Amino acid sequence: MAAMSMPSSPRPRRLLLVVDAPSLLHRNHHARAHTRMIDRAGRPAWALHGMLRQILDSIDAFAPDAVLFGLDDRTASVRRDAYPDYKAGRPEKDPLLSEQLDRAGSMLDALGLATHTPPGLEADDVNASAAAWAGRNGWDCVVITSDRDAFALISDHTKVLRLINGGINGSPLLNPARLYAMYGVPADRYLEYAALRGDASDNLPGVSGIGEKTAAALLVQVGPMDGVWSDIDHNDGRQVTAILDAWAAETGVRRIAPRVVRALSAPGARERYEFNLRMMTCHTDLDLRLTPDIPGTPGLLPLDIDRVTRVVRFLGVDATTAVAQRVLSTNPASTVA
Repeated sequence: MAAMSMPSSPRPRRLLLVVDAPSLLHRNHHARAHTRMIDRAGRPAWALHGMLRQILDSIDAFAPDAVLFGLDDRTASVRRDAYPDYKAGRPEKDPLLSEQLDRAGSMLDALGLATHTPPGLEADDVNASAAAWAGRNGWDCVVITSDRDAFALISDHTKVLRLINGGINGSPLLNPARLYAMYGVPADRYLEYAALRGDASDNLPGVSGIGEKTAAALLVQVGPMDGVWSDIDHNDGRQVTAILDAWAAETGVRRIAPRVVRALSAPGARERYEFNLRMMTCHTDLDLRLTPDIPGTPGLLPLDIDRVTRVVRFLGVDATTAVAQRVLSTNPASTVA
């Protein structure tokens, strides 16, 4: 009698790697500008090269099935139209960085990777739409960025690799448990937390009197802000006070209820929170044109090796060309039996 074959183990869920390209370009511009690296046409290329090396490291580490790059619309901004002071105070971009930001999309498209520049929107909106797409289609997702805004996307199927000074290998990969350990809030409350706290980098002040620790305690102990605001508006915050006082008595922490209710009841507090929430909420319904079941779809790995060689070689770094040839021509982990 023929031997029974053992059932094969299920293949991993497919993985979408989503890259906040402007975030990586900014970091690499500031970290590598001293090199004054140029491509074979004599144009500045240090930010482009640095971003590409980080992406190659990421693909090598995660073995994704597809890679999507989000780009900012650099000609229009829905958020700035709604709030002219959005991101005000940031230093003016170095023209050499702007040039590389303008060329990034064409370089990535030439490689065969997928890019998306949403009209009037930002790479953050691409990140959010990609995470939503992954959830709908049964994929996992890893978002690579240095921006905390992406923390609102963390879920059971989406992780965020937040780039810090240690590069890809030295950066934390955040899941819901790690996010909670860092900020003391569950992932599905992070957006509310950010709206209370504010974001200085986007010139969005928080609710006066509500700092990070207070915001976390409020959201964890009392719950979603819709209920908090309802209690403030219709019950003078009595329920909020009772819950926070019981928590303080049980844990021995300092009593914060009177200060919290006073801050949330102040004129303009709710308006500030709701404005921040609108500005920070990203679009999740962009048409990303992801068709991974159609061969040749941009962003689907592996890529054409001749195309990779031609594009990366133009940067003038043979070692990077060799890495790109190896990494971008490798089958994703989910296709390995």
